[in-house]
Amino acid sequence: MEPDTRSRILDAAESLLVQHGLDATTLRMITAAAQANLAAANYHFGSKEALIEAVFRRRLTWLNEQRIAALDALEVEAKGAPLKPRQIVESFFGVAIRMAADKNGGQTFMRLLGRAYTEPTEFVRSFLAEEYAAVIARYKAAFFKALPDVPQEEFLWRFHFMMGALSYAVSGADALSILGPIDDSNPDALYARLMSFLIGGLRAPLPEVNSKPVRKARTKRAA
Repeated sequence: MEPDTRSRILDAAESLLVQHGLDATTLRMITAAAQANLAAANYHFGSKEALIEAVFRRRLTWLNEQRIAALDALEVEAKGAPLKPRQIVESFFGVAIRMAADKNGGQTFMRLLGRAYTEPTEFVRSFLAEEYAAVIARYKAAFFKALPDVPQEEFLWRFHFMMGALSYAVSGADALSILGPIDDSNPDALYARLMSFLIGGLRAPLPEVNSKPVRKARTKRAA
């Protein structure tokens, strides 16, 4: 079945936003790629910002629903006991990695999501924070319960780094070209490698962090 105008616009926007970024991609570029006109884009979305939100929401809502469902199932099975950190990591990041292997839209979307993390505009930052609020709250609570010996501030830093690792991993092997040829054709291998890395980082020894401001040493004047 031929995709309808709204779907063509969303598909075109998703692809162009990955290629050119949120700011550089224009409505005219999107409608031209979708073989539509500006009137159709305005009819379905109203503005460029609303279109971008629709692009993210189309797949991000499903992604976060899957994460919540996976966590629900684990917590029911645990019957109130803390989950294993690996279980929580796999339920949050695993569905995203599998989505990144889907060449029917999922791969492009995850690359877009990774770009949004590293090059956020103010409205996308606010939008993503709202979209993630419920799922992040649930997962933070599960992690805090599973890792009582890790200070909450330290865990938040680690989760921040984990999100960055995911974004980089799903951005495409071309991002690693400076290191040499990388074969990303095996999604199972990517899953295993990234999970090992994320769980290792989560369990790493606590750093010795000096929270006091570092004073610059004074240099003695020559006599």
